[in-house]
Amino acid sequence: MGKFITLEGIEGVGKTSNLRYIKELLESSGHDCVVTREPGGTNLGEALRGLLLSHSDDNMSADSELLMMFAARAEHLSKVILPALENDQTVLCDRFTEATYAYQGGGRLLDVDKISELEEWVQGELRPDLTIILDAPVEIGRARAGSRSEPDRIEKEQDDFFQRVRSAYIELADHYPHRICLVDASKEFVAVQQQIQEQLVEYDILNS
Repeated sequence: MGKFITLEGIEGVGKTSNLRYIKELLESSGHDCVVTREPGGTNLGEALRGLLLSHSDDNMSADSELLMMFAARAEHLSKVILPALENDQTVLCDRFTEATYAYQGGGRLLDVDKISELEEWVQGELRPDLTIILDAPVEIGRARAGSRSEPDRIEKEQDDFFQRVRSAYIELADHYPHRICLVDASKEFVAVQQQIQEQLVEYDILNS
């Protein structure tokens, strides 16, 4: 089985740039990488992503949002993630189930037992080998995100929503240190990259 690595964090922490950096690091060390994202990664997943992030239904219920996330995830696992892992490829994914615990559990205040039940149903025992959470204060992330594009349906939430999301991410890292790490994304980009490389070595993804 290949390695499964996910990248997480609130808006504006640099996931896109650092995803490219991680891919380059992994490929330079011999990994055959498949890069994908959630929600998305498949035709169905991208269609659901459009519904989830567009302003066509700003009053979508939190339960509907949660179920759509896992519908996209089930298709993603079946069509992309599991086949790649079984082919000994390294899967690098922009967000995964930790995002659901953070955004729908923390942000939307949904019962985490609901999320856990869906996680077990859709994923079974599969969990990422390493989840890197890029962490920065909400005001820093929002300032960065606000300068790049018009906010989507979720990005337009208020600061208290994102404070809960960030807190949920930190709690996940505290609970699962064997597979989840925090990287201080408030620092300069080069310093963030150095932290990421160190974590990839520490978690036995890269050789030292």
